Amino acid sequence: MTEGHNMKHRAGFVNIIGNPNVGKSTLMNALVGEKLSIVTAKAQTTRHRIMGIVNGEDWQIVYSDTPGILRPNYRLQQNMMNFVDTAIGDADVILYVTDVIEKQDKNEEYIAKLQKIECPVVLVINKIDISNQEHVQSLMDWWSEQLPKAEIIPASAQERFNLENIFDAILEKLPEAPAWYDKDVFTDKNLRFFASEIIREKILLNYSQEIPYSCEVEIEEFKEGSERYDISAVIYVMRDSQKGIIIGKGGQALKKTGTQARLDMEDFFQKKVFLRLFVKVDPDWRENKKELRRFGYEY
Repeated sequence: MTEGHNMKHRAGFVNIIGNPNVGKSTLMNALVGEKLSIVTAKAQTTRHRIMGIVNGEDWQIVYSDTPGILRPNYRLQQNMMNFVDTAIGDADVILYVTDVIEKQDKNEEYIAKLQKIECPVVLVINKIDISNQEHVQSLMDWWSEQLPKAEIIPASAQERFNLENIFDAILEKLPEAPAWYDKDVFTDKNLRFFASEIIREKILLNYSQEIPYSCEVEIEEFKEGSERYDISAVIYVMRDSQKGIIIGKGGQALKKTGTQARLDMEDFFQKKVFLRLFVKVDPDWRENKKELRRFGYEY
């Protein structure tokens, strides 16, 4: 891959779409792990939930997903579809993951959207290790009828089969562009980014309409101990009424958000986490932080 120094630099967002249980995260981990030349981690810009950034000398792949597509427990189907629209609208390449078990027409609306868009699609049929050649071939035929422009690749993330082909297909479809993120190493700053990201995702999950968009999360303290991480975070809102909603009756809503965030952090950091959450009102945070947040900087 890195032979062609004269090749222009390719970079872009690869958005992963697919129903739960098709093996997206196994595939994701395999793709990121496979090419772990340097992996960096950054906060989402407002649109992307970034799962992994993989760099080569003349390429950078930013893998991301969108919580709305992948979370079956979102309150409204409509809400989910808005997220799908966003993910589909701002991807450079879409990685659609299905498998040999699920009914092909599950979530027909995804397929309908994918048929209409210009963005290149790499469709992975995962878990072929638990199927047979005939069945896999019939699935490939069905999908190529549905999405004639997509590149269809049978694979097994579990058995690490055909990952190289998926990687090559993605790379070939990325636009020529400079890297979106520094090709630096995993640092404490990145850990803070992930902590705030996880909290922000839980806020999105637990509160309705305008609340998530009126919040900012700031990590005030991040102490790395050998046994556990001690993290203090402030959720900034714009009005007292929003503070009341975030905290909830008897503090229940905030407690639920905090517990969910802590469990996710422990899973992500592979460490025990002690998390303190505070809520503060700052009517102006949007004015001075919006631009910075849009570019994914910490402040």
